[in-house]
Amino acid sequence: MTMLSFHQAVADDFNAVNQLIIDQVNSDVGLVEDIGHYLIEAGGKRLRPLLVLLVANALNYKDTKHHTLAAIIEFIHSATLLHDDVVDLSDLRRGRPTANAKWGNAPSVLVGDFLYSRAFQMMVAIGDMEIMRILSNTTNIISEGEVQQLINAKDPDIDEENYFSVIHKKTAILFEGACETACVLSGCDNETRDNIRAYGYHLGMAFQLIDDALDYTGSTEDLGKNVGDDLAEGKPTLPLIYAMSNSSDDEASLIRNSIKQGDTSQLSDIIDIIHHSGALDYTTELAHQHVNNAIEQVERLPDSIYKQAMIDLAQFSIARKV
Repeated sequence: MTMLSFHQAVADDFNAVNQLIIDQVNSDVGLVEDIGHYLIEAGGKRLRPLLVLLVANALNYKDTKHHTLAAIIEFIHSATLLHDDVVDLSDLRRGRPTANAKWGNAPSVLVGDFLYSRAFQMMVAIGDMEIMRILSNTTNIISEGEVQQLINAKDPDIDEENYFSVIHKKTAILFEGACETACVLSGCDNETRDNIRAYGYHLGMAFQLIDDALDYTGSTEDLGKNVGDDLAEGKPTLPLIYAMSNSSDDEASLIRNSIKQGDTSQLSDIIDIIHHSGALDYTTELAHQHVNNAIEQVERLPDSIYKQAMIDLAQFSIARKV
């Protein structure tokens, strides 16, 4: 099972979205286009726009506004990546230098602002106030999540409830927004809309849980970013939170001090602790629960290749290595 197989279900739509994204990263200011194209050419999974296309097709949507909506979702996501990399001082994403490493922090932040504003220009073109309401709320919540994560940095006393709140706001909320706005565009009934929004929530939570586990199990080559980045940024993610509560006092102290300092000098020891404490099994099991809940939400949809792709995508979220 690969990402390509999910895209094949909506291949023509996806090609149209990719072209629209390229067309919309236009500006009289050359640096805006340079950074915008650099970010887009890096690729990535494009999961969020993919969700728009799969949901719209699963609900038998027949117009082409879902292409614009998918591009909007990708612009919002890309803007958050530009801002995230500046805040996190990241220098590697998708196997390439980040935009801030290549051009500097100020241009990255400003082009992120450009992508946000371009997304809202395109929302106006769709002309649906409910979609505007959902996505304006979504971007506001993402910003809150960013601030909450910044406050949590280098604090080893963050509990699971706080952690789940952050990953909902930073990650799952845009999965929800992609799914729900596709429902609005398709004119589905309220029960279906609630179910598909819940699908997006559970899928987003599962993806972030696996991302946080992969930071201690993957490789720089596979991940496209530095292993241990979360620890270097002092992020108390679930594998660390669980390991601190289920290991010896000395081991917990090592993790606590590393979080406080953003210190990766003993990363290999910390990875060993995470493994033998059962933290990875615990994190993965929670991801499995979210995936099962996600699949349950779409079971009532009419059978189609799009519904099956949504189910396959949920299952892929916990099987992936990147």
